[in-house]
Amino acid sequence: MLEFLRGRDVLVAGWGVSGRSLIEPLRDIGARPVITDGGAAALAEAAGLGLDIATCTELETADWSRFALVITSPGWRPDSPVLAAAVTEGTPVWGDVEFAWWVDQARIYGPVRKWLVVTGTNGKTTTTSMVHSILRAAGIASVACGNIGLPILDALRRNPGPQVLAVELSSFQLHWAPSVRPEAGVVLNVAEDHLDWHGGLDAYAAAKSRALYGRVGVVGLDDPVAASLARRSKARRTVGFRIGVPADGELGVVDGKLLDRAFTKAAILAEVGDISPKGPAGVANALAAAALTRAIDVAPQFVREGLIEHRVGPHRAAFVREVSGVEFIDDSKATNPHAARSSILGHPQVVWIAGGQLKGASVEDLVEETADRLVAAVLIGADAPVIAAALARHAPEVPVVEVRAGDHAGMGDAGIDGAASAEAVMARAVRAAAEFARPGDTVLLAPAAASLDMFADYTHRGRSFAAAVAALEDGDIGRHL
Repeated sequence: MLEFLRGRDVLVAGWGVSGRSLIEPLRDIGARPVITDGGAAALAEAAGLGLDIATCTELETADWSRFALVITSPGWRPDSPVLAAAVTEGTPVWGDVEFAWWVDQARIYGPVRKWLVVTGTNGKTTTTSMVHSILRAAGIASVACGNIGLPILDALRRNPGPQVLAVELSSFQLHWAPSVRPEAGVVLNVAEDHLDWHGGLDAYAAAKSRALYGRVGVVGLDDPVAASLARRSKARRTVGFRIGVPADGELGVVDGKLLDRAFTKAAILAEVGDISPKGPAGVANALAAAALTRAIDVAPQFVREGLIEHRVGPHRAAFVREVSGVEFIDDSKATNPHAARSSILGHPQVVWIAGGQLKGASVEDLVEETADRLVAAVLIGADAPVIAAALARHAPEVPVVEVRAGDHAGMGDAGIDGAASAEAVMARAVRAAAEFARPGDTVLLAPAAASLDMFADYTHRGRSFAAAVAALEDGDIGRHL
């Protein structure tokens, strides 16, 4: 099924992690990779490795008949000039996940694997990690791959190879992977995100729904958009999960226990207290992971063992430290309002550190729904004023401090010198949050926004938070009260 590539040039669009993972598989099937990228340094690196390269400018007048296929990195938009030109010239365009699917189906690297696919706006990485933990507990050779970090092609090339792939896929990856038919796939939730790339919420949801094209589809019933995708599911069987009493064909929670009524009459899978991270989002992710693994007949006892063994990854509702009875939680990965909502709802009393780049997303519903849990809010970043305005409208009783670099006109006296680094801004924000906290409260970094206005990425933001928390002393807690 990949014979048409033998002896032909294949254009690899994007010299990043996914682009690099394509080279050896293409060579193994007899194709000749040609690299293109918008960055001169990336092309120079590829050329230095002995690879053929083509600039985007050169491709504007290229003879496209030389290319049997274009394989794009997931971040490249469909309307990018190179991909648009390929489509116009009749050259097929695949994503790296689509190519990996066909490499697996062609048994290039051993027997065909079972794919368990996880997608959604929030909770993908946690759920994928939970799936992998459950599979390990069951003694099934597996690997977590895809958007979680390890390219699928690198996972396929492992020796000995895994039997099951726990695959995290973004909407970008699913857009470029129309052929993928997982053994089971889940759509956790769908909220406004990446709408500039997809052109709107409908197209974004449609891309997510491609996880529901295999043998078993799973949808999050507490999320209205995800639940609506059950109607368009192409899976042979579709089930749902909810944080509540499950009906027949669902997984849910009864008396503090995770219950499966989808793959058996009724089976207890785990205790809510077994789940990390704590809170509704963690429980929902655990139900989703349980559904995927139950779909391939993993026994209930292994679901529980895997969930007990699972520990949340860095910057995903991760416990950092307790100081004088106040917990400090790093959820820097909560880069949109939907994720921040789930994070805040996991704690009864929250001093909220938020802000960054909202990318046009609204925080009105987030603030209105979580207002009764907020002890105070400390805001940073470019869109701090937008969040402050929402708090003024929906939670006027909540104290708000804005920490800004280079401007002493913040709310309260939290302005700092303009030469201060992002780390210094975070340190001041953490100290301000600590001053509002009382024993039993949680100081929660759940920004509801992207980080690139101040930090290299969300991990840099999370590390800065953890470093600032490490510097706190007992006397810093509750000083503002």
